[in-house]
Amino acid sequence: MASRLEINFIRLLSRCESLASEKRGETEWRLEKYVGALEEMLVALRKSPSKPTPEVLAEYTRKVNFLKGTLEAEKLSSPTEKALANQFLAPGRTATMANERMSVTKKVHTQTKARCTGEMRDELLGTGSSGKDGDLRNRRCFPLDERQSAAELDAVLQHHHNLQEKLAEDMLNLARNLKNNTLAAQNIIKQDNQTLSQSMRQADLNFEKLKTESERLEQHTKKSVNWLLWLMLILVSFTFISMILFIRIFPRLR
Repeated sequence: MASRLEINFIRLLSRCESLASEKRGETEWRLEKYVGALEEMLVALRKSPSKPTPEVLAEYTRKVNFLKGTLEAEKLSSPTEKALANQFLAPGRTATMANERMSVTKKVHTQTKARCTGEMRDELLGTGSSGKDGDLRNRRCFPLDERQSAAELDAVLQHHHNLQEKLAEDMLNLARNLKNNTLAAQNIIKQDNQTLSQSMRQADLNFEKLKTESERLEQHTKKSVNWLLWLMLILVSFTFISMILFIRIFPRLR
């Protein structure tokens, strides 16, 4: 069951996503304050004893970073810089509230990309946002070649967008392959470490056995030397006594 802190965090996160999906004026300050409060609550949530699972915390962090990055991208002056900054933002993967069909951050990301593309087109064509009536009048007054140029520009922007998506997909595949190779290398290293540990244990066992056999051989060698020494002493003593007896029994002839 979610804690009170997590429930408040989810409610504030849903409110921030709702504000981010709406059109805001330059004097709008609530979203920035709310995102700052979200960061503080996220830090407290990580330190809470009843904190959610690491996967849920990672999703919360991804959404808060997305909202923060969206605010920072809106502060940029050039539409090109806004579009580039928006490309590096990663929206949330799951919906915040149960009644949502898809993640609101994905919707905000799509809206921001479309808005940046429109600003880039207006900047390249030299047109401004002077209202719907002015836009209609400008479109009616556009010559045919300018309308063709606008269509070509849209095609170029779409082509670049497709290239960026393909590049992002290639980078994702490369990162996935690198992760798989890293995991495979880790498994191989782990198996080698296990084999090395077994070899070291076997070497230690063989060393203990060799030490035991060496001690037994040394004891056996000492025992054999002692018996040989006693045999030599007995033989010498017997020879000496035999000579004495021989001399006594058979005296020297004169």
